[in-house]
Amino acid sequence: MTHVSGWRIVVPVKGGDEAKTRLALPPGPRRALALAMALDCLEACLATPGVGLVVCVSDDRDVLAAARAVGAVTVSPGRPGLAQALDAGLASLERGPTAVLLGDVPALRPADLAAALDEALSAPGPALVTDAEGTGSVLLADVAGDVPHRFGPGSARRHLDAGAHALSADLPSLRRDVDTLTDLAGALSLGVGPRTRDALPHGLLAECAGRPC
Repeated sequence: MTHVSGWRIVVPVKGGDEAKTRLALPPGPRRALALAMALDCLEACLATPGVGLVVCVSDDRDVLAAARAVGAVTVSPGRPGLAQALDAGLASLERGPTAVLLGDVPALRPADLAAALDEALSAPGPALVTDAEGTGSVLLADVAGDVPHRFGPGSARRHLDAGAHALSADLPSLRRDVDTLTDLAGALSLGVGPRTRDALPHGLLAECAGRPC
């Protein structure tokens, strides 16, 4: 198990042809964009005050190599599925302040993540950051390391029913996850990281800037 002071952030990342299949893009550009978004997210986590370790969990070798290159620790889950990936990442850590963050928030700002983690300290039990629509979950954090994750479609209600408390701060860059081109347009309006911007297919940036994708 990995011992470290400060918050530990576990970030699951799907790579290859299965990455971000709801993005209406050809497979090659979609894979590249999904990886770029994850790396921007990882780098924002690493730059966040109070974060001591970032763990990227993936079964894709390209994702793992790229994550290590930016400074994340990597874990291969050995079994398919988001829940299994999160279990593997959490099992690699000793108990302590721990958060699970989905890796599709390419506009993430360290200040927003730091604010969420600070607010998570204000009440006992898991703290939840819902997505921009309020139905999904982006971040689940617990100062004691108890992270009863139930991610997936409609997961906000499942996390709340399991005892999590929703954080009230605005946190726009943290809440804007990206599954569709419309989501991507929203992230672009906030300002995405440099890797995501560089990975945008030719013409997509102008298209999203001019109207909803």
